[in-house]
Amino acid sequence: MTTLNQAVANELAKRELRSISEYYASSKGSATRHKCFISYHGANATEVLDFVKRFEKVFIPRVIGITEDDPAIQSEDADYIMDTIRQKYLSDSTVTILMVGACTWSRKIIDWEIYSSLRRDRVNRLNGVMGIRLPSTAEQKPKVLGRLSDNLGEPESYARYWSYPGSDQALRTCIQDAFDARSTRASSIINTRSRMSRNSACP
Repeated sequence: MTTLNQAVANELAKRELRSISEYYASSKGSATRHKCFISYHGANATEVLDFVKRFEKVFIPRVIGITEDDPAIQSEDADYIMDTIRQKYLSDSTVTILMVGACTWSRKIIDWEIYSSLRRDRVNRLNGVMGIRLPSTAEQKPKVLGRLSDNLGEPESYARYWSYPGSDQALRTCIQDAFDARSTRASSIINTRSRMSRNSACP
């Protein structure tokens, strides 16, 4: 697929992802289907749409990502931005799934989404956090977002980083682990890294 065609496909995929999110907006989570916020780079929208459609029966998708032209994101008040991310975007999700592509690590808004997911205060309630490698990275070792990397590596680390799931049960197990971590591994959260102030260059 040419670069232009891929860009068009990604835009169409993002529209469909927004429609899916709106459809599920009033749905309630359950013991078998947790409400998950999907954090992703727009360049991977077609793969993310495939993931959501493939596993829609496993979790309740909340896939409205932040757009950089949102007026709230232009604020100079960092705490206000983080509160807005929780209230407007993460909403009532309990697990954040970071879909890892080649350049996901470079986007400041994704860093903000993970920062807010790991934050518990008067507005923010803690989300479980997990990463999943997208199929397009199968032949490479993609760089991992620094804030996710901070929370990986040890058995008691807060987050987990998984290969693309091969079955419904495999994904269900991963999501349940992230959900449970909110109570069993919350003391291991590392969220002290400075928030990204700009996007980084990615080949």
